[in-house]
Amino acid sequence: MIFISEIGMNYNGNFSLIYELVKQSKLAGANICKFQLGWRDKPGEINQLNLEKVNQIISWCNYFEVDPMFSIISENAYEIFKKTNLKKIKIASRSLKFDFKLVKKIVEENADKQIYMSLGMWEDEKLPFKQNNIDYLFCVSKYPSFSEDLNNFPKKFSKDSFLGFSDHTIGIDTCLLAISRGAKIIEKHFTLDKSNTTIRDHALSATPEEFRNLVNLGREIHKKVSLGI
Repeated sequence: MIFISEIGMNYNGNFSLIYELVKQSKLAGANICKFQLGWRDKPGEINQLNLEKVNQIISWCNYFEVDPMFSIISENAYEIFKKTNLKKIKIASRSLKFDFKLVKKIVEENADKQIYMSLGMWEDEKLPFKQNNIDYLFCVSKYPSFSEDLNNFPKKFSKDSFLGFSDHTIGIDTCLLAISRGAKIIEKHFTLDKSNTTIRDHALSATPEEFRNLVNLGREIHKKVSLGI
């Protein structure tokens, strides 16, 4: 099982808060801490990450022994990524829909890296790429998403289709449902304060305690599924 703590922009533009978010993610059992590179990054916006800041995030993740990962959302973001030694890449579903050319370029140039790709906005029945280094995540691109939005939720997760779930629901129950159906990757937004209204993501995020419960219960469910129980 892989658990991804989606920190994203939940640091509210306070860069130093990322240190604590990474620390708490690790303590809650996350394998990967994920950020967004190239989104709301213009002067005066909340997520201005340059190479220096990206390297600082990588350093903090290394210190807490959790893998750093970034969604690559623009050409400039990709240029920053190429100056790092990162081995994992996230492709957001919005990139597939609005900048497929960039996504294709990233996929072609990074066959040696692990790529996680969300398909919330992908409308084709066929998968966008067939490569062994790509794992696809089911998601619903609504923030938050509710039970009535999950009509197409997979009955079974597998390497041939969706291997994981990128969650935008409130709570952890849908993540646990995904694990019970074979999901091996769970991406869940992470926050220190669900009541914060700086950005909408806080409300659908897991607190450290909730994320820890997700990891503990999820790993136990995964073991039982693996045993065929």
